[in-house]
Amino acid sequence: MAIRHLIMAAVFTVVVVYPALSWAEFVARVVAVHEGDRISIHHKGRIEVIALKGIDCPQLKQPYGNKAKQVTQAYVGTREVVVRGIQRNREGQIVADIFLPDGRNIAYELIKEGLAWSQRGGNERQTYRDEEDLAIAAGKGLWADRNPIPPWKWQGPKKGRRKFSN
Repeated sequence: MAIRHLIMAAVFTVVVVYPALSWAEFVARVVAVHEGDRISIHHKGRIEVIALKGIDCPQLKQPYGNKAKQVTQAYVGTREVVVRGIQRNREGQIVADIFLPDGRNIAYELIKEGLAWSQRGGNERQTYRDEEDLAIAAGKGLWADRNPIPPWKWQGPKKGRRKFSN
């Protein structure tokens, strides 16, 4: 049992450390949707949290955050998905492209519905940026707001601090 875990960890490490090998593809079952762009999958006896590669959805407490989660849940909740291109990002999160069995990319679908920002950088996601431009022009989802605040700039509501008197 311990040897099996070591072998799986070694294979996973190779895929993460060597991005050229990140083409690996496998089928897994979604066991939870945490946010629009973050899910948990069950594969080979393990549960892993995966962030959708190439997008950023609003945080849950932001406008459209719950909507993004609900739409992701509708697409993938408790279903089998295809996981492709697994890597670690700069923050150490596991990221991957997640596809439905019919070939639809979940990140692309969220952008199309106006529920995610495409991440900038690299030409490989030009399709995402093009679809985001169409969602903006159509005023879909979060683009219905004049100035939607991206999650990397959103501060959230300030919690009141309790004051104690002596």
